[in-house]
Formats: sequence, C-alpha cells, structure tokens
Amino acid sequence: MFGRAPKRSDNTKYYGILGVSKNASQDDLKKAYKKAAIKNHPDKGGDPEKFKELAQAYDVLSDPEKREIYDQYGEDALKEGMGGGGSSHNPFDIFESFFGGGNPFGVKKGSSSGGRRQRKGEDVVHPLKVSLEDLYKGTSKKLALSRNILCPKCKGKGSKTGASSTCAGCQGSGMKVTIRQFGPGMMQRLQSVCPDCRGSGETISEKDKCGQCKGKKVVQDKKVLEVHVEKGMLHGQKITFQGEADEAPDTITGDIVFVLQLKDHPMFKRKGDDLFVEHSLTLTEALCGFQFALTHLDGRQLLIKSAPGEIIKPGQFKSINDEGMPQYQRPFMKGRLYLHFSVEFPESGAISSDQCKALEAVLPMRFLKPLTDMELDECEETTLHDVNIDDEMRRRQQQKQEAYEEEEESSGPRVQCAQQ
Repeated sequence: MFGRAPKRSDNTKYYGILGVSKNASQDDLKKAYKKAAIKNHPDKGGDPEKFKELAQAYDVLSDPEKREIYDQYGEDALKEGMGGGGSSHNPFDIFESFFGGGNPFGVKKGSSSGGRRQRKGEDVVHPLKVSLEDLYKGTSKKLALSRNILCPKCKGKGSKTGASSTCAGCQGSGMKVTIRQFGPGMMQRLQSVCPDCRGSGETISEKDKCGQCKGKKVVQDKKVLEVHVEKGMLHGQKITFQGEADEAPDTITGDIVFVLQLKDHPMFKRKGDDLFVEHSLTLTEALCGFQFALTHLDGRQLLIKSAPGEIIKPGQFKSINDEGMPQYQRPFMKGRLYLHFSVEFPESGAISSDQCKALEAVLPMRFLKPLTDMELDECEETTLHDVNIDDEMRRRQQQKQEAYEEEEESSGPRVQCAQQ
C-alpha cells in the first residue's frame, strides 16, 4: 500500500492519549474519546492542543485499516502513507459525529483543516425609498455600492505562494476562550474572535503577504446595481440580488437585499390595491353639483363630477373602478379609486334672514314641534358652545389625574402590616 515497508516507531502513544489498552474494542475507543473530548473541549476551558491530539488518536484507531498500520509500524508510517500530512480530519468534525452533526458549545471550527465546510456569508440589507408614483408606474434605479471581493491577484489566498500556517494564538479555531472568575465559585466564559488571525485560524508571514490585499484576502470594489421596481409592489417588499454581497474565502457569498420604503403621498393613500383621496366640497357643490379635475399618479387628468340632481352627504364615499393600484405581476388588473367627501358649511351669520327664507322655500320643511306657553314657562334656557371633543376629553383626563395625585399626597404614606 505504501510502496515500501516503513521503519517501526512508537505504536502505543495513541492508546495512551485515549487512556485505553491496545486490545480495546471500537465501543471502548468511542466511549473513551467522547468522555475525554468533552472534558478537554476548548469551549469548556480545555487545552486546544490536547483536544486535537485526542481527535487525531481517535481518527486513526477508529479506522481498522489505519489502526492495523499503526499497530505494526507506528505513527511515522501513517505520516508517510498520507504524504506527511497526518490525519486529514477536523477535530470538531469528529466531535460532532457524537452529537448528530451539531456543535454543542457553539465554537467556530478551525479554518486550517483541508476538509472545512463552506458557510453562507451574511446578507446585506439596504432600504430603498420609493414614491407612490414609482409603485404605480414602475421604475428602475441605479445604485452604486461598495463591497469586498476576493483579491484578484492572489485569488483570495492572501499570500504570494498560497502557503499559510495555523494561528498559534487560537490553534486554528479562530476563537479565543478565556475563563474569568468574578466571585467565589462563580466563573464566566468569554469567547472572542482571535485578534491575531481575525477569526480565520491562519496566519501569513509578512514576506509572503500579497502585495495587493496585504494578506487580507479581499479588496474593495464598486459595483452599480440596477434595481427594477415593478408595478404594484408593496411597502416592505424585498428585491434580492443573489450572491452580490461581500465575498470572503471559503464562503458562499450572501445576497444584497433592497427593502422598499414607501414615502407618504400628499394626496393619495394606498390600502392594498385600492387608492383613497380626500376631497372637500362647499355646501353649494354638495347640494347643487360639482365638477373638478383630479391629477392621477401617472399624470392623467380624471374628470370627477356629480350626476344631475345628486346630493353628496358629509362623509360619503364614491368609487371609480379600475383606477386604483395595479396588481403586482398582473399590472393590467387594477383596484378601485375611492373619493371620500367632506362638506364645508358656511360660517355662522353668513346667511341673512331673507336668504334663510329663500332656502326654506326650496329645501325640505323644518319639522319644529310647537310648544305651548305653559311648556315654554317650564323649560330652562340653555346656551350652546362650540367645542372640540378630543381636546375636551384630554382636558378632563388631565383634571382627573391631577385630582388623584393631590389625593395621594394628602393621604400620606400607607401603613404596612408588620411581618409575624
């Protein structure tokens, strides 16, 4: 298998690391490794080097073929057979096999292993302000963004030769774990990104660093994205550009996500596929008819008028079919345009007594219940005042609160019952 019989070397070291005998079964090996790995896990305050030795020992002895070679020729034979690289497994990967693939202590895996798994990069989210006109007609916006890309000179390796070494500060894990005591028997575990390798688990010598990225593996790049806002899109809807976020070595590039933020419109309000417009009429227009031009969101002029003899009441709604918002991805289907009418009445004293008589001649009769002289004598005179009901309710609530606070102050401190 190896082409030549290697020299014999120590073949008991791995058994000693795991604390088992040379005739230990696979179950014994598994139990011993699991117990020792949990005890020496870096996130539990264990020695990272000891943890890596345990993983390497178990990787060899749990494989029948490797174990046979190790029993006959020792550790050096395995190194020769694997091209001098020793075990190719990440110690965290072996540890995870006992827990269904999970990472029970949340420790970042070392990046020095050749078999590392790619992680998904973070998405970059940007708010994109749009007007109601933009959502009605559709639009395109060009945006210039800065992002990190893999260094084109070193192809994201950070070095001229592509060589790197395991970070001595974190032993390749990318994280540093320290234990701090802040009270008798009270310990706190602090985990932080390794400052030496910035979480990569690798270090590059100064002489070997890439001249363009200075060993950072990425460089800044500017890109212009054209964002297409389709007709009928909604406030809060997302437009995603897949794989356009920051690039990083051994990472699946995240997405750039634009979130639509609708600005308030001075005239139109949107509710789903419908549009609402508030319009005020004079009393004359409400009674005798009206006509006006409404500028729509696409610039068209809509002629709005009442039918002959129609009277508009205060608070009344009217609708126009197919003049609302276009439906998303069905732009030829539109909602309704609703007009909400309010009626402005003349100020007090603006109508003379002669005008009142003229109005009474054309308007419905006033149904006034006649009162006898005796009934009038029994009635008390009253005066009507103008009032804003919202302001009145707030004033009364404030008065109640002030009265309650005065009562609390005057009653003094409450007496509490003494405990038995």
